[in-house]
Amino acid sequence: MTTGFSSNSCRFADYFVICGLDTESGLEPDELSGENFEQSPLRRTFKSKVLAHYPENVEWSPFDQDAVGMLCMPKGLSFRTQVDLREPQFHSFIITREDGSRTYGFALTFYEEVTSKQICSAMQTLYHMHNAEQYDILHTPASPRGLPPRPLAHPALHAAPAISRLQRFNSYDISRDTLYVSKCICLIAPMAFPQACRKILQQLHRAVSSPQPPPLPLESYVYNILYEVPLPPAGRSLKFSGVYGPVVCQRPSTTELPLFDFPVREVFELLGVENVLQLFTCALLEIQILLYSQHYQRLMTVAESITALMFPFQWQHVYVPILPASLLHFLDAPVPYMMGLHSNGQDDRTKLELPQEANLCFVDIDNHFIELPEDLPQFPNKLEFIQEISEVLMNFGVSPEGSLRCSEGPAKTKGFRSIDAVTDKRNGNLAGSPLNSYLLRENETIARLQALVKRTGVSLEKLDVKDDASGNKDPRAQCDEEELKMHQLNIQVREVFSNRFTQMFADYEVFVIQPSQDKESWFSNREQMQNFDKASFLSDQPEPYLPFLSRFLETQMFASFIDIKILCHDDEDKEHTLRVFDTRVDKIRMLNVRTPTLRTSMYQKCTGIDEAEKAIEMRMMKIDHTALHPHLLDMKIGQGRYEQGFFPRLQADVLSTGPTSNKWAKRSAPAQWRRKDRQKQHAEHLYLDNDQREKYIQEARNLGTTIRQPKLSNLSPSVIAQTNWKFVEGLLKECRNKTKRMLVEKMGREAVELGHGEVSITGVEENTLIASLCDLLERIWSHGLQVKQGKSALWSHLLHYQESKEKKEVTPGCLGPLGLIHNTERRKSDAGSAMPPLKVSLIQDMRHIQNIGEIKTDVGKARAWVRLSMEKKLLSRHLKQLLSDHELTKKLYKRYAFLRCDDEKEQFLYHLLSFNAVDYFCFTNVFTTIMIPYHVLVIPSKKLGGSMFTANPWVCVSGELAETGVLQVPKNTLEITFECQNLGKLTTVQMGHDNSGLYAKWLVECVMVRNEITGHAYKFPCGRWLGKGVDDGSLERILVGELITPSTENDERMCRTPPMQQSPGMMRRFVTISPNSKPKLNTGQIQEGVGEAINGIVKHFHKPEKERGSLTLLLCGEYGLVWALEQVFQHGFKSPRLFKNVFIWDFLEKSQGYFESAEQREVTPDENWQTRVRHFCRFMRAINSTSRNIGKDGKFQMLVCLGARDHLLHHWIALLADCPITAQMYEDTALIKDHSLVNSLIRVLQTLQEFNITLEASLVKGVGV
Repeated sequence: MTTGFSSNSCRFADYFVICGLDTESGLEPDELSGENFEQSPLRRTFKSKVLAHYPENVEWSPFDQDAVGMLCMPKGLSFRTQVDLREPQFHSFIITREDGSRTYGFALTFYEEVTSKQICSAMQTLYHMHNAEQYDILHTPASPRGLPPRPLAHPALHAAPAISRLQRFNSYDISRDTLYVSKCICLIAPMAFPQACRKILQQLHRAVSSPQPPPLPLESYVYNILYEVPLPPAGRSLKFSGVYGPVVCQRPSTTELPLFDFPVREVFELLGVENVLQLFTCALLEIQILLYSQHYQRLMTVAESITALMFPFQWQHVYVPILPASLLHFLDAPVPYMMGLHSNGQDDRTKLELPQEANLCFVDIDNHFIELPEDLPQFPNKLEFIQEISEVLMNFGVSPEGSLRCSEGPAKTKGFRSIDAVTDKRNGNLAGSPLNSYLLRENETIARLQALVKRTGVSLEKLDVKDDASGNKDPRAQCDEEELKMHQLNIQVREVFSNRFTQMFADYEVFVIQPSQDKESWFSNREQMQNFDKASFLSDQPEPYLPFLSRFLETQMFASFIDIKILCHDDEDKEHTLRVFDTRVDKIRMLNVRTPTLRTSMYQKCTGIDEAEKAIEMRMMKIDHTALHPHLLDMKIGQGRYEQGFFPRLQADVLSTGPTSNKWAKRSAPAQWRRKDRQKQHAEHLYLDNDQREKYIQEARNLGTTIRQPKLSNLSPSVIAQTNWKFVEGLLKECRNKTKRMLVEKMGREAVELGHGEVSITGVEENTLIASLCDLLERIWSHGLQVKQGKSALWSHLLHYQESKEKKEVTPGCLGPLGLIHNTERRKSDAGSAMPPLKVSLIQDMRHIQNIGEIKTDVGKARAWVRLSMEKKLLSRHLKQLLSDHELTKKLYKRYAFLRCDDEKEQFLYHLLSFNAVDYFCFTNVFTTIMIPYHVLVIPSKKLGGSMFTANPWVCVSGELAETGVLQVPKNTLEITFECQNLGKLTTVQMGHDNSGLYAKWLVECVMVRNEITGHAYKFPCGRWLGKGVDDGSLERILVGELITPSTENDERMCRTPPMQQSPGMMRRFVTISPNSKPKLNTGQIQEGVGEAINGIVKHFHKPEKERGSLTLLLCGEYGLVWALEQVFQHGFKSPRLFKNVFIWDFLEKSQGYFESAEQREVTPDENWQTRVRHFCRFMRAINSTSRNIGKDGKFQMLVCLGARDHLLHHWIALLADCPITAQMYEDTALIKDHSLVNSLIRVLQTLQEFNITLEASLVKGVGV
């Protein structure tokens, strides 16, 4: 991609470079390349040098000698003899400057005979030494020096008879063999035109190696490409001359997708569609990506293709497609990166010691293999997307599976072109239909695809595979057929990918939050600002998209894209990428006028392919500009001669400066060029005036990215230390931003009222944020590791800690102050509960995770442990304890590691401590199928000791996920511990007894239930009798519980996260008036109570579904709807005799009797009344005939719940208010007799009609209505 190329350069190439062996400094081993000396000297690497570069320097692109030297020959010099393969190899590379701008390099490496006698004899000496050493090793049965026999790097050495093999494969005899050494010629250019540069370099090399000298001296061609060939202008094509033939390149216009000239076909052939899409998903989610191949060009092609397919987004982090061997320590970087690692073709994946793999995508390009991180979400519409890409590929004869032969090395792959296989019907391996071939049927994705294809009715038989016969080559095409094909396939695939984002983000602009303040202050507060309304955007998306989108919206690339959108208001300002994307989005929105909701998960295929393809074909058929031909330069006689087979150093004096007058500007299309120049000056002038904006955009890009690319120069320890220091600072900053973002999201409404961020957080989004926190912790823990063990650095550290502590536990007396510091301390819990709190123990929490059979991997265990610690509000404390073992930390980590920077570590733990301010259920809600031990304790009233109680009690615990069924409780201890599948957040406890024995009356204060893993304790208040002939005669009660937060204050509700319960409001004050008797509330307070109860239910339904608390609590809990209506019916209720309690249920039963007799007497005012009466009586009968002994108040609760469910409460209130029984049983001042108050009550209850209330099973068990 051509993002950030240096716009000052108008020239096709800035430098021509020659690298190779410096005969004066001789053979220097390249220690940094990390090769061992056990390899034979021909397999070792030696230092290469930049031998020459022309011109000396260019102002707009200073020459970076270290970087160019490293990347032209990333593994240094290599030697060969006449028996080895010595094919020239082309590769490209990229140099990213500190400001994010890029320069491209294109290098051709070939072999030249070594003529220096010293070098040849040095190689001979190295061989004598090496062979002697190998002979010793191979013929020594046991190693006498006490050293283990060293592994042999070259596979051929393993066979016997050893010494003859040694001679044959690994020998260099100065008298018999010719020695060759690698050399490299390279072009450094501001834009990526790999195809054109490959041709130029190959022709220059051919000029030197062919027996006939070229028509002109080499200097003429190099001068031409450096000074006389311009970059093609946007939307134009350019033809210029190489040594033996023309070279054509073209550049897209400003309305097309940006320049991309690497063959995307190769990526799909190497990896297959499925793997490419997985890799693409990893890149979009900014997961660390490591590409692995023995071909540098493959690394570059894959990296550039993946980043190009991301349009309109841009990779924001470390990007090093070819990592020089000397920079391997950079794999330790605890930041997202995309790097390419060269394999020597012999080591397999298992020998690679990678510092961190918890969140790594490893791509073995040569072996068609990809290793993905856990929990990778699927790309939206993945199957249909694969189908669409496959159709494009098959049109060009590329198998969607990829070519399975890619591991056989490049020589064989070239010979096999999948297009031949598809068109060749006689090839017995392949059936007629491209998708029916055996190798496709093997793959499950393709099998699913075929099913999809059948459903959509697309026939794959009819797909036309474009014929590759050269007979029908278009005579007008100015470039060869292959190149045109490459451009066509590239643009088609890119259009398909780009279309996905255009569809997905078709109305992203609506959700961009424009800053209210000026740019300066916006910029200084940039990190605190929300720039995109994520919650609203996600709430509109189809459900299957959410796992991917919620993570994607958190990435740096998305944030930068939106930042640039905010900074570029008008079209003139817009960056190229943004302008092209916005144009496409507008087009889609115009097409979809009839369906304003773009948010269907309907897959819409790309429609812009033909138009894009035509533009390219037009440029290739009709060349817009031709550059000046190479010509003789002003050179002295005798200059420019060279020996055949050797690429010479060129004449620096003729190549040091360009022509004084710009010849090509006059030659070809003068008007356009001049106009271009004027535009360019104008643009530069604008940028000078507008450098603020440039600065903003640059800073917006750099936000959150401390390092784009390692400095490819001076690798002194101080530079490495400084790099690591930047990482430490970056990690701390990321931790600060993440914790803040998570808290703001979690605090929801409260935070919004204080002016932070968005309103709500969905379950998906919370999961995303926690997953990204786990990823951050893994990166922190893998920074500066001494030795890597297992895929998760955090879990590995925890295991070491567990081991050391368990050793100490085994040896008694060793438990000094450091042992289990916190084991003795217990968490403070509600003082009233007689349940001893759980111990705080890091090791115990680890054991809980280790006992969960469903979690198989180390990474999974580490994530589960983090989730559990967050739910228990112990994350900061546990990690502090883990890091307090300084000896262990020193043993595991290098000095520069984040975990050994004391100040940063303290700040990091402090940031994590802030999570204790909110309630997370991130463990309970995610591991829904695991077995969890629960502890139940029944607390009888202290006033009337339950010691005489003879019946057998039972409980049944219900939660949001499941319920336990009836559990018998031993009457002597009144507590049990049982294990069952995760119940989720607990909601109700049904409790009762079997009424056996002499004294079956029991006054229960409350029931406590605790989750023994998370430590969450719930209190279910009762305060009522259970027994016949006492209280309301109930033998069982349904209790509604609430989580108790460990705190010392009496008022434990205040520190709770808002969404967990209704607002406490005024009601608490009333309860404290007279603690002994039931408080008498006046009508105003009762109305307020009803209002608040209804309000709680309305708010509950207005929240997104995933965030709602417990509806049972709002109906039956403290100050819930049942309580409020109880107050209504108790107001002004006549109590007939001193000793007899009359319950609301008695009044309701009398009313039922009246209604039924009135129906029989047919005294019916109207049909409405009859229907209401019928409903009321049916519900009353159903509740009365239940087999459950739930008592009169229990029955009233059930009636209210059923009335709320079926939207009948307001009808019943109206019925009862007019019933004659009411006149008998209520005082004149009662609320139920006041018409205006009853009407307002009816109106309030009517608001529940629009909600679909679903009742928990425990509330209506045994009632068949």
